[in-house]
Amino acid sequence: MAVTAKAFQLWRQEIAPTDSVSDLCRSAGIKRSTLAQQLVRGKVSVSTLLAVARGYGLDPVCALAQFEGYTDLLTGMRAPTSAELLSQVSHRDILKLLVARGEGTGNGLSDLVPFPHRNSARAWIEAIDPGDLRQQLSERSGIARQNLSAQLSAGRLSPGLAIEASRIAGVSLTSGLVVTGLLTCAEGGWPVTGRADALNALSDTDLVLLARDRLDALGKQLRKADADENRDRAIWENLG
Repeated sequence: MAVTAKAFQLWRQEIAPTDSVSDLCRSAGIKRSTLAQQLVRGKVSVSTLLAVARGYGLDPVCALAQFEGYTDLLTGMRAPTSAELLSQVSHRDILKLLVARGEGTGNGLSDLVPFPHRNSARAWIEAIDPGDLRQQLSERSGIARQNLSAQLSAGRLSPGLAIEASRIAGVSLTSGLVVTGLLTCAEGGWPVTGRADALNALSDTDLVLLARDRLDALGKQLRKADADENRDRAIWENLG
């Protein structure tokens, strides 16, 4: 959910009253044309707002919390759950630890594959789902479930939907912004070593079950990709 251009303009006049738009963009490290287009459309993206906040040394969460739709962001900020942390661990790291433990050298991993990755948003949604999250999210936001699924399949989740999902699930309101890459772990209240700590704390049994679930999900994705590729190839062949 973007913020209104009017609200953004009022905010930026407060934080940098003497700076021009060019000065603002230079400090934020964004293109002037990008901001200009957003202002013309009347909506400024959350990523632009956060870039400006960082450029002026402001806390991104505090800055975003000043805008409508995000006012409860600070009060709703808390530590992530173990399930959330594990949702952002790559299957490669899970298998690496599993093999290391099997060989008797599994003292724990510390250097994990970076995130967010393509499946970050979907994995996070599944980790916090109380059972009817997608249905509730669809009803509250007005977005069709198929459109929500399309976002997740593409590895995307809008800031508004991410925060609304957090509200429904009762987790930190900043978590969705972390798993979509809008906030860093430090900015969103996620411990830097949180993912590794959650992974290393798993018992052998839980680690095997987690590996099974991830590989099953990966297999489904690969089968779908293969089916899509075969369908596209057949279409091109029929076109001659």
